[in-house]
Amino acid sequence: GSSSPQRLLDAGKEEEQEEAPPPCRTLPQLCSIPRRLVISPGLGGTPVTPQLTESLRKILFGGTFHVFNYEWRKSFFQFREPNSELSYALETDRGGARAIQTVVQARIIKYLLFGRHSSSEGRTLHSLCEVGQKDQERALAAALSDSLWLAGQEVSATVTLVTEDYCITPHLDYKLDNFTEKLQLFTFNKKEDVRKFILEHIQCFKEEGSHGVILFLYSLICSRTVDRLKEDLDSTTSHLLYLSLGNFVCRQALLNLLLTGRASPNVFNGTLIFGEDGRPLERPLQGVLSRSDVGFLHWSREQMERGRLPQVGSMLKTPRFPVWLCCINSSYSVLFSLNRSLLSDWKMEHLFNLYYYNGQNSQKTTARLTVDTHSHHWEASSIGSDGDPERRFPSLEMTIRTKWDGAAIDWNDTSPFY
Repeated sequence: GSSSPQRLLDAGKEEEQEEAPPPCRTLPQLCSIPRRLVISPGLGGTPVTPQLTESLRKILFGGTFHVFNYEWRKSFFQFREPNSELSYALETDRGGARAIQTVVQARIIKYLLFGRHSSSEGRTLHSLCEVGQKDQERALAAALSDSLWLAGQEVSATVTLVTEDYCITPHLDYKLDNFTEKLQLFTFNKKEDVRKFILEHIQCFKEEGSHGVILFLYSLICSRTVDRLKEDLDSTTSHLLYLSLGNFVCRQALLNLLLTGRASPNVFNGTLIFGEDGRPLERPLQGVLSRSDVGFLHWSREQMERGRLPQVGSMLKTPRFPVWLCCINSSYSVLFSLNRSLLSDWKMEHLFNLYYYNGQNSQKTTARLTVDTHSHHWEASSIGSDGDPERRFPSLEMTIRTKWDGAAIDWNDTSPFY
């Protein structure tokens, strides 16, 4: 009557196969990370705990039953062709992960322009085109470690990678996603060690099937710690993502965490203690407390028309390096200058070039815009009023004017886009 252990094992396997959720049959690449992107459990990390997987879910989604959707899970950090005109550039997704990819893009540009060479001379757009695969990987590792180190208050940082084995058995009201439960955490007390470790495992962030954007996001939260994140947030924001048109989208708090290392939910400088009525607020609203390396500019036609455009403070508008993440009509892109003294010498701000990349495959070359703040105030009416507001007031130009008020902008023979 008794079955052999082997037969029991086989029967168990059949049952397992029977109970596998249907998506695993249709989307095998999402349910198992390719073996080459999985690290050995012997690498010395700390396995994730049930408490941490729950905390990650709650701080991201506000509850334990949400999981990342297909769009997020297929997102990773993929460069365009090495040694090409856009070899510095990442391809960005259309979904919610795009905001994170674009902040990393801004940090990559900062590294390639201002991090590699000590001299400021000879910095040309050309230096962004001569980027080979090894340089791309170094730039990505530098960009990721930058954000993680800031999030860890420049004392420590944690990198999360996926191992072969489940580290936890979740309970009933937690929905499995088949990779969060396999995380291993690696914590470092030197920034250089973080960068080297990421570079050694760079394929876990830059290869298809790696869930690279989510792994970076988990690393960011673990570096900041969930407790510190709760202190960063205020009464306006309890978690980092929100659902919009069926996709999870980054809140401002998450963008600020990526840019400044602190998940403050607002874009103004400092802390707001009093409300518009002059009365003290029950809980102060948290703004940005320090200048960021990479800046942030925001413009939205809809918010503008409703008189609800948030005013970005100087901490984000005037970063340490002339590279800005732009949020234009809820779409993310990057503006940058080759001249670092643009931010410190007002004479440089009379007439200067800005370069623009929007992360989309349709963009084949870096756009160059010439900004003139000196000769005359831009004239909206002179462009001809065919009724299309985007043609009369291109959104990217309006975004630039949030920093350089009244500037005239020349696209140098490119048709305006954002």
